[in-house]
Amino acid sequence: MEYEIRLVTIEDYDAIFALWSSTEQSRRALNPVDDSREGIEKYLKRNPTTCFAAVAGDQIIGVILTGHDGRRAIVHHLCVHPDCRRMGIAAKLVARAEEALKQEGIQKIFGLVFRDNDPANAFWEEQGYSLRTNLNYRNKSLNEAIPTGE
Repeated sequence: MEYEIRLVTIEDYDAIFALWSSTEQSRRALNPVDDSREGIEKYLKRNPTTCFAAVAGDQIIGVILTGHDGRRAIVHHLCVHPDCRRMGIAAKLVARAEEALKQEGIQKIFGLVFRDNDPANAFWEEQGYSLRTNLNYRNKSLNEAIPTGE
């Protein structure tokens, strides 16, 4: 399959949201505020050079949203369409995002993966991301519309 990797724009939102909706694990990670069109537009304005889409023809088949605070980066979303998995697309998206982050002077990246998402955890391990067991992830929602999680 031929595809290109390019920067994400807000015009991609509908296609990206459809992609996220194509898989249960991605749907679990969405919230109605941050992942709305307005939330993603705000995110892309803050992170214009670190979010990428894999595009085959006119279809977005993969996407990675990464951003940083000037010190370290976070992978907020990585998704490849179920029909396009096991083709190296996710690894290429990760490599492209890592290179963009390096160009911005970022030295460390982290991401969050649901504990029971075995394929995703295996993928991140293959990409060289270690599992931190000495930290507790704490979460507080400042907006009633955003669930706090389990």
